[in-house]
Amino acid sequence: MIDWAAFLIVSTASLVSAALVVSLYSLGLRLLTTAGRIPLVEPYEFTGAITVLSPKKAAKQVKRARKAAAANPLSDAQKRLALYAGYVCFTLCAAAVLYGVYLIVPVLHV
Repeated sequence: MIDWAAFLIVSTASLVSAALVVSLYSLGLRLLTTAGRIPLVEPYEFTGAITVLSPKKAAKQVKRARKAAAANPLSDAQKRLALYAGYVCFTLCAAAVLYGVYLIVPVLHV
């Protein structure tokens, strides 16, 4: 027999936690780009990348990132605050994932 109330609780909790993790990650990424940290990975730093940009495309992306950073209307203090808030979002995202792993793995309940 299926306990439908428990099933509803588990499905709701998984939906809410998945939305929370995705929202925290995307907000953290948005705050990092607002702070001026463009998430552009050079091919020589990360050779396992699925898509490797040609040098011409990489230079174009760097130029676009510099142009966007120059057009940023935030002060240095606001950029620093956005950077720290982005790191907090990533930390909370990692904590939510680790807590989910803790709940799933019974060995950790000592």
